[in-house]
Amino acid sequence: MTHSSLEQKKVKYGKDLLEWYFHIQRDLPWRQNQDPYRIWVSEIMLQQTRVDTVIPYFNSFINKFPTIKALAEAPEEEVLKSWEGLGYYSRARNLQAGAKMVMEQHNGIMPTTKEEVAALKGVGPYTCGAIMSIAYNEPIPAVDGNVMRVISRFFALEDDIAKASTRVKLEKLVATMIPEGQARYFNQALMELGALMCTPKNPNCLICPVMDNCEARLQGKELELPIKTKAKKARVEYRAAVIVEGQGEHAGKVLVRQRPAEGLLAGMWELPHVLIEGDQAALYEEEQKEQPLLGQAISEELYVNHGMLIRPKAWLCDQEHIFSHIHWKMRFFVADSAEEVQQEIAAAHDRDIMAADEEQGLIDERLSNLKVAESATDYEQTQSVALKQEQSTELEQLSDQKQHNHSELKQEAQLRYISKDDTNSLPFPNLFLKILRNYWKSKGV
Repeated sequence: MTHSSLEQKKVKYGKDLLEWYFHIQRDLPWRQNQDPYRIWVSEIMLQQTRVDTVIPYFNSFINKFPTIKALAEAPEEEVLKSWEGLGYYSRARNLQAGAKMVMEQHNGIMPTTKEEVAALKGVGPYTCGAIMSIAYNEPIPAVDGNVMRVISRFFALEDDIAKASTRVKLEKLVATMIPEGQARYFNQALMELGALMCTPKNPNCLICPVMDNCEARLQGKELELPIKTKAKKARVEYRAAVIVEGQGEHAGKVLVRQRPAEGLLAGMWELPHVLIEGDQAALYEEEQKEQPLLGQAISEELYVNHGMLIRPKAWLCDQEHIFSHIHWKMRFFVADSAEEVQQEIAAAHDRDIMAADEEQGLIDERLSNLKVAESATDYEQTQSVALKQEQSTELEQLSDQKQHNHSELKQEAQLRYISKDDTNSLPFPNLFLKILRNYWKSKGV
């Protein structure tokens, strides 16, 4: 194909695509205006998520956080709760972090340059291109998986779209295809074509607006393209989980714990669970659901890490959840808290705290004495080098012990009992929210 014919093909592509788009474009809530904040939120939500799923979440999110300032100042737990059910929760945290950057670095006004938008937390090349083109009509490509599929088929490109180099190549190609002054609509038209016509498995070639010059269709390769190597299979993890029914003052409530502030599902709430490894993992493949060893494993997890005693009563259900890199296979049990024994444990714990405080006082006193001794001139003159090294080591050990004592006392803040109403405010991953709702429904709550 000559250069001139290629350029003519690009021009016709843009003309035919835009004509089709203006006729069939969907009425989506983020298309009501060119507000860069609304576009930003929608594009983050649409990552790995279908349009139909996103619409109600988008409307609710914008109603709750109508401005960048509102999002930046909201408690993280409230933001995660609004995201509950969309998955990939790091997107929500990054979106809020980006909003805070706009408040701190741009006086609350969305930046208007590619470099500044790209610097926001969680904004990659595609999202940056979408914001810049749709909000500001800048001729910057927005190339995601859908667009790579559309362009690969149209030009019959056999580059592996799973490779970063292919994305860069296609971004350069799309940049040359954007009609002057039409970036806002052209990029959205490409997205629309990928969603409605040039679908992954069953492309609607016969009614596609650019079918005449589509090389994949002309060569009979529309089902073979694009080339994409398969992602690594998710690692399977077997886990035992539990619904602990509260007693006494916690009657009618269940035990939950908060995940660490960083990592998978950071900061969200969940039912207690533990990884099952080795020979015990084979228990999941047996027909017998009542597995005492699995119940024992989750019991030990709560006792060793939280000093809590529970009594597993029965198997509840099996559930699975697939992340991008991990496949959880979970077996849920119902248990009650050993309240009467727990009171004895609590009393013993109080005694341990008092002992720890006394020990801490001795540590602080010893640290103080050592520091005073180090600063005294006569001490420097009379002590040998070996003794100085020994006491320096003792200082380090005492400081480490002090930090260890503090970290141990902080662990218990992860657990709490909740009622059904608490799930309206605390953010849970969908898997655990579903289990809890079914549980309370079975209890008539």
